[in-house]
Amino acid sequence: MKNSKKSKIRWSFIIFFIPVFLWLFLLIVLPHFELLRMSFLGRSGFTFKNYTAFFTEPIYWLTFVRTAMYSILVTFIVLIIALPIAFFITKVVNLKIQGVLLVFLLVPFWVSELIRVYGWMILLRESGVLNHFLVGLGLFKQPIEMLYNDITMIMGLVYTSMLFMIVPIIGVMESLDDSLIEAAYDLGAKKIAIWREIIIPYSMPGIMSGSIIVFMLVLGSYLTPKLMGGKNSLWFTEQIYNQIITYFNWNQGAAFGFMLLILSSIIIWIALKLTKQEFRKVIK
Repeated sequence: MKNSKKSKIRWSFIIFFIPVFLWLFLLIVLPHFELLRMSFLGRSGFTFKNYTAFFTEPIYWLTFVRTAMYSILVTFIVLIIALPIAFFITKVVNLKIQGVLLVFLLVPFWVSELIRVYGWMILLRESGVLNHFLVGLGLFKQPIEMLYNDITMIMGLVYTSMLFMIVPIIGVMESLDDSLIEAAYDLGAKKIAIWREIIIPYSMPGIMSGSIIVFMLVLGSYLTPKLMGGKNSLWFTEQIYNQIITYFNWNQGAAFGFMLLILSSIIIWIALKLTKQEFRKVIK
């Protein structure tokens, strides 16, 4: 009986493992190894020029610095908005309202990012709903261009990545004992002190998990910066796209892709060290 159970467990493991392994290997591991190989190739064979071009050409590393700084800014804005929302959902409203609010949060993400970005463009363009409303109220004499600037781009990135910060924080904040907050409040602690000493430290694994996800999504975003930021809002993923699609320089594009991966990993490692968080606890 024991042997038959063990054999069933083994076969069930194999049946589930093989599709997952093939999916990971064929669609993720193998393409990345091929891109890594291509990133070290040039016209004369093996070379590091594809990587050194990142540092020797100011347009490339300045674009990455700009992209990284804006990604950090967007992550911070999303965190500031997500914390009170997560607290309200988990600690203020009852269970029935929690379900309704979570559905409201999820509904916009049932459609693709492209549709959501086009929705913002329809709303903010010169002939859009917002301009029509403001001109009708007499606040503006004529429609103004609200698209194609950094502020609009940041707003779009905040909107498209908000859910990925709220959900991890809710997952951690739900387990926070309400009596800790009540005891602190009864002892005369101010709301800012309660947030600083109890809520934020307890929610830190969820905060870091959400921050990593949002930062990586924003850093690797292409549609939102391209459509809402316009031609003047340079984003590093656009440099990768131009190298591969526009110039057909797959070797340079592959090198830039791995530079994006390496530098973003360094930024995340620094953030984990500064917040004294362990990566294993954050990804749980």
